[in-house]
Amino acid sequence: MEIKCIVVTPEKVVLEKSAEFVSLPLYDGDYGIASNHTPVIGRLGAGELRIKNGEKTDSYYVSGGFVEVLNNTVTLMTSRAIPTSQITKEIAEKAFADASARPASTLEEVELRNAALTDARAMKRIAEKA
Repeated sequence: MEIKCIVVTPEKVVLEKSAEFVSLPLYDGDYGIASNHTPVIGRLGAGELRIKNGEKTDSYYVSGGFVEVLNNTVTLMTSRAIPTSQITKEIAEKAFADASARPASTLEEVELRNAALTDARAMKRIAEKA
């Protein structure tokens, strides 16, 4: 039995397709979902979303948001969803440099900088796999 995977950003529905298995980055680690999975709501982290269907696996970089698993449907609501093929080492290094250069003189700025660094590190891991 297949599951449906839907990825939504504030701008648009990025993806809506069937899958046999979905692996996604939760805030505290990777999580796998197959058909007839128990209902779940979780907080997304930054990392790689993998959607496997047969021999084909589609891969996206996602950054934050939430996931709901219900009735064989996996719905991700995220701020960004970019095909991993578009994440190059240069893009990841620039994101890391930009995050490192952010000011961090108040607690709020430190938290924003740390979140940006976490995103950039996830991009670097994806770029290094390619």
